[in-house]
Amino acid sequence: MQHLSPDQDDSQTVDGGLIPGQPDHPAFSLRFFDPSPIPVVIAVPHAGRKYAHGLLERMRHPAFATPRLEDRYVDLLATRVAAETHAALLVAHAPRAMVDLNRAADDVDWDMMNQPPADASGDRALAGGRTADRGWGGKGGTMQRARSGLGLIPRRLPGLGELWKRRFEHHELDDRIAGVHQPYHAALGQMLLRVRQRWGSVLLIDLHSMPPLPAPNGAERAPEFVIGDRFGAACGGELIAAAFSHFAQGGRLAAHNRPYAGGYVLDRHARRHEGIHCLQLEIDRRSYLEPRLVEPGDGFEDTVRLLVGLVQKLAAVAAELGGEAGSARWRMAAE
Repeated sequence: MQHLSPDQDDSQTVDGGLIPGQPDHPAFSLRFFDPSPIPVVIAVPHAGRKYAHGLLERMRHPAFATPRLEDRYVDLLATRVAAETHAALLVAHAPRAMVDLNRAADDVDWDMMNQPPADASGDRALAGGRTADRGWGGKGGTMQRARSGLGLIPRRLPGLGELWKRRFEHHELDDRIAGVHQPYHAALGQMLLRVRQRWGSVLLIDLHSMPPLPAPNGAERAPEFVIGDRFGAACGGELIAAAFSHFAQGGRLAAHNRPYAGGYVLDRHARRHEGIHCLQLEIDRRSYLEPRLVEPGDGFEDTVRLLVGLVQKLAAVAAELGGEAGSARWRMAAE
């Protein structure tokens, strides 16, 4: 990491990582207060818009593919919410088209590469030795997402087909992992530990946006939010209950784990029994974008206010989960 500087509101911003093909742009920015005033960290892995010219030139339909891969402008929501709540905020600038930060580093479709690695198994997943040697991480190496076209480097999209004009070289994959994936997750892990150390407990909100969902059979409307906790493995039930209560009080419909239960970010960082709780929050893009789902719309400010209230409510619960030290700090902050 580099470029540590105080901002006017006494927060600090750390830029880190390196986007291949754009040496002047960091892969992510982390903004936080020290000490942390609330036990919440917000992360936005899929809203990056720093597209290197070489990346766009390599895509078959960049004007159509890039917006569909992005969690369009959800980083603007997160920035406003973090500014009002003083939650720590980690935002990726590297685009998902380059590397998907919610995928394990071994979740690679090797048919996208000029040659599979020498130690790849029959299904082209990375062997355990390579994972350990590179420090790439990942749980299980199932390759399910890679085969569906949405692995570490997205390969295809429904309605568009193949995204790339030609295959990749291995050094390009290595550069993306070393420059973006590894430092992003290292920064996130360190921030979660720092906040947990102060409060006894910490909540990560991994923030995403989703295309409109179909209404369930017999229902009048579709869920506007999906809360994912890996079916209870990643987050305490008290926090999930508080999130649903908040949305219900606001008259907003939320679903639990379906169709989005959370991905690699939760698998890697959640340690709920050690006080590190993680949830993934998906937001219907109609909630904050205009009808074309391209630019911020009339619902943007209402969504900011709703999320500010959510963070404040969940911060109180997370503080209580941190034991007496967390509860005492929260009471002092409220006074």
